[in-house]
Amino acid sequence: MITLVIVLNLLIALLCLLGAWSFLQLRRSLADITFTLTEAERNTHEVLYGAPENIRNGQLGLYELRQAYQRSGLQLQRMQRGLLLLGLSRSIWRPRLRSRKRLRR
Repeated sequence: MITLVIVLNLLIALLCLLGAWSFLQLRRSLADITFTLTEAERNTHEVLYGAPENIRNGQLGLYELRQAYQRSGLQLQRMQRGLLLLGLSRSIWRPRLRSRKRLRR
């Protein structure tokens, strides 16, 4: 009977040892996962820390670029109108100048 109790106690002790070993392996795995996730979070933070400011700067730069493009479009329209008027004035005055030259001859 004592032998049976001792064998049962040994089996229970081995099962407890196996359970403790499994928990230790689980703890190590969880520690590795925690370390990996912490490193990923740290790297992500380093990469994205300045993102809001960079996005704002990019939006501001884009806004200024659009304003400059709009101003240059207006300037282009003014120049085209000026050249058109210059061309019209030359075509209007050119025949008169030719007729005056003919009269002088």
